[in-house]
Amino acid sequence: MSTTSTTATRLITLIMSLQRQPNQKPADLAKRLGVSVRTLHRSFGLLDEMGIPIYAERGPYGGFSLVRGYKLPPLVFTPEEAVAIYLGTSLVGEMWERLYQEAANGALAKLENVLPDEQRNEISWAKRSLVATGMHRADPSVLEPTLEKLRRATREHRRADMLYQSTNKAEATQRQIDPYALVHRSGWWYLVGYCHLRNAPRTFRVDRIQSLEMLNQTFPSPDDFDIHAYLDSEFADQPMVHAKLRFTAEGALIAKGNAIGWDEMHENPNGSVDVVLSAPDLHWLASMTISFSTFVTVLEPLELREMVREWAEAVVDMYQDSTVVE
Repeated sequence: MSTTSTTATRLITLIMSLQRQPNQKPADLAKRLGVSVRTLHRSFGLLDEMGIPIYAERGPYGGFSLVRGYKLPPLVFTPEEAVAIYLGTSLVGEMWERLYQEAANGALAKLENVLPDEQRNEISWAKRSLVATGMHRADPSVLEPTLEKLRRATREHRRADMLYQSTNKAEATQRQIDPYALVHRSGWWYLVGYCHLRNAPRTFRVDRIQSLEMLNQTFPSPDDFDIHAYLDSEFADQPMVHAKLRFTAEGALIAKGNAIGWDEMHENPNGSVDVVLSAPDLHWLASMTISFSTFVTVLEPLELREMVREWAEAVVDMYQDSTVVE
């Protein structure tokens, strides 16, 4: 967190604390804010410069207070806006786990502290009824140390040295990367950055990073790099393999239950279902096809039919011997 945002958060918390309970002693306020008394007095000076009236009463029972009648301007949100903010903080906690979960919970607690009853009631309803979970395909706690390093590297513009295992190479490769952004997509975390091995921007799946070291060398902020444009073009330029599969009548419900994954879907008079889908490579299509067992047949392309047949024969060969392998 930057110094500016930390100071702003402290000042808002200080105002809210004095608004709830006037006449507080400096030592108590400083402890509550987690700062020294000296830093607390500097905060009072900043508030004075901002025109926020604070005064001190001397004596054994004295302390600091806001001028009587002063209150923070109310936050005006519709109930739907309040729920949207709650959902946003919930997603932050779900996606980033411990890296941002505490900050998300703290932000929501501060928000609820100043919201009117109608908005608080709406958030209470959302907590019970609108839930997003299970967004990760890999265990986020395992990735947390790597994500923390990458978050710091992107924030501080520090080059990173990593050992990365690609799907199409037998051995991992050592690469130096200028980290640009972290992207959560389709349940996986990705690093987007400039790869000095390839001399071009590349995308790396975080769970395939075998080791990572932050270097002291920094890199300039890539002002001409737009992460959203890059992600759009990455998909646009990526070669795709198109396949057509036929689900048996018995597997029709499976096909319809996965309709979100198909480019097209057509029901046949005999109850079978034909689907068209696209993927980056044949291996992914073959894995997906085999997962549907005998409910599906590859209609095209021929290369996919052959790959599925070879894989199926290899699986049969593995189980020819009924002996259990210890």
